[in-house]
Amino acid sequence: MNIKECRAAIRPPCGESEQAARRRFSDIAIPLGSLGLLEDAVVRLAGMQRTARPKLAKRAAVVFCADNGVVAQGVTQCGQEITALVTENLSKGSTSVCCMARRAGLDVVPVDIGVAQPVSGAKIRQRCVRRGTADMTRGPAMTRDECVRAVETGIAVADELAGEGYALFAAGEMGIGNTTTSAAIAAVLTGAPASEITGRGAGLSTEGLKKKISAIETAIALSRPDAADPLDVLHKVGGLDIAGLAGLYLGAAAHGLPTVLDGLISCVAALIAVRLCPAVKAYLIASHVSAEPAGRRVLEELGLSPLICAGMRLGEGTGAVAGVALIDLALAAYDNMPSFAEIGMQAYQPLT
Repeated sequence: MNIKECRAAIRPPCGESEQAARRRFSDIAIPLGSLGLLEDAVVRLAGMQRTARPKLAKRAAVVFCADNGVVAQGVTQCGQEITALVTENLSKGSTSVCCMARRAGLDVVPVDIGVAQPVSGAKIRQRCVRRGTADMTRGPAMTRDECVRAVETGIAVADELAGEGYALFAAGEMGIGNTTTSAAIAAVLTGAPASEITGRGAGLSTEGLKKKISAIETAIALSRPDAADPLDVLHKVGGLDIAGLAGLYLGAAAHGLPTVLDGLISCVAALIAVRLCPAVKAYLIASHVSAEPAGRRVLEELGLSPLICAGMRLGEGTGAVAGVALIDLALAAYDNMPSFAEIGMQAYQPLT
């Protein structure tokens, strides 16, 4: 599917299934609303899956990997070679998200959508649009055509995984320099100054942070991205990993499948996807609020409430996997708790 076809294919979640799930929560022997946002997540899953008894069966952490030319401006602590190294380690199962995913019952699917050098690994899906983006302080990060191809690559990955029986995605990314591109997109789409929403990423010094803010300000001033046109913003100051994630969200929603968001980069991609097609939002669940300064601002723009506030900023999809594990725990209670009637207790009543 292309972007236009995805927009046409997305249906609203089933309201009747959501109501049935709410009734189930009011019947089981727990105080009303006592699981908070976890209850909301289960109810939303019921609507997405169009059943009062949603299941998290086969699920995948999908990690889009790509490099960013802006690293030439000294905005990172390490070089682009780390992107390739971690991408190959994702295939080997030896990264943080792989360890967490094994415990939480997710498969890890690394996607090379734009790593600067060729990578190898049996589990890597080779979908490279170009070998890293250009330095956005010198001109657009990529062409608009490359941007569209990257978004539609994400859609194609969602199509493939849906065809393989996956019913839920956890969003992940790997790309040195991508907190710079995500902060740049966030600055344009929210209207916030770069100085307010740019963070230290993977441990930048104060001098490094100044370079990062300057690079973002330079790129925005040079290319003048149009906040009303998400693809214009994405191709001028974005990254291939962000574009791929935005496509994944579009494709998943077109198949009626939920995606659990990770931190700042994946949430910025969600903001792109929602600006392209507002109906996507109904299929997104926020796992946590990133410790990066733009994290909460972007979630507010999306209108999503995070399940976890733990100061996380690792990336790779680790927060999304943790979110899936929490939803699993909520489903354990939802599926297995006896009703008030079954234990001979009067049901709680809503307070007036």
